Amino acid sequence: MSTLEIRDLQVSVKLPDGELKPILAGVDLTIKSGETHAIMGPNGSGKSTLAYSIAGHPKYEITGGSVTLDGQDILELSVDERARAGLFLAMQYPVEVPGVSVANFLRTAKTAIDGEAPKLRTWAGELRGAMEKLQMDPAFAQRNVNEGFSGGEKKRHEIMQLELLKPKMAILDETDSGLDIDALQIVSEGVNRVREGGETGFLLITHYTRILRYIKPDFVHVFVGGRIVEEGGPELGEQLEAEGYKKFLVKA
Repeated sequence: MSTLEIRDLQVSVKLPDGELKPILAGVDLTIKSGETHAIMGPNGSGKSTLAYSIAGHPKYEITGGSVTLDGQDILELSVDERARAGLFLAMQYPVEVPGVSVANFLRTAKTAIDGEAPKLRTWAGELRGAMEKLQMDPAFAQRNVNEGFSGGEKKRHEIMQLELLKPKMAILDETDSGLDIDALQIVSEGVNRVREGGETGFLLITHYTRILRYIKPDFVHVFVGGRIVEEGGPELGEQLEAEGYKKFLVKA
């Protein structure tokens, strides 16, 4: 059982003039293996800032609070060390990596996380199986990472990484963004396959409830003004669908 603990996390972003602009105003959240937490909030509320701060994006400066994974202070770790510790981030806008094939990228990542290279015989089968489940052409493995990918292909590739790398904690930043209904169902099925293992905790960040129809959260948190202002179960997501965020804005 793994636990990600976020305590009074405060984060600022550095503006072009060098001034620090506060974004997160004291976030408290605990996620355990097998749990799925959905964070919902309006644009500009700080949801993606939370994701990237945990992952170690240099744009964001931690000004207070702590983040630990199984008791280890991950804020003291580099980005790659956080990944090896068991953190995974599916980005809203995955970047292109020219000259690096999907197959080589995934095997290199698996080697870095496990500390040893996967056996070629079994790895080829795992890769092929993951692609089949996500309805991806086998030729996809030889394409350069995210280069010329459609929005749906980028998101499927992120979920393929999730399935193959098996992290302790997965942060999915607006994974539903830019997906049509068919792609959303396929991506959601991939997430649910990992959830069924019970070994990964999920932080699912989204604006809309449509992805929650396919990935049922255990907890829903309303995020406004850089902090969590309301918490509840799946029924809270349904309330947001019906009423929007207006009533929570006064709490920010």
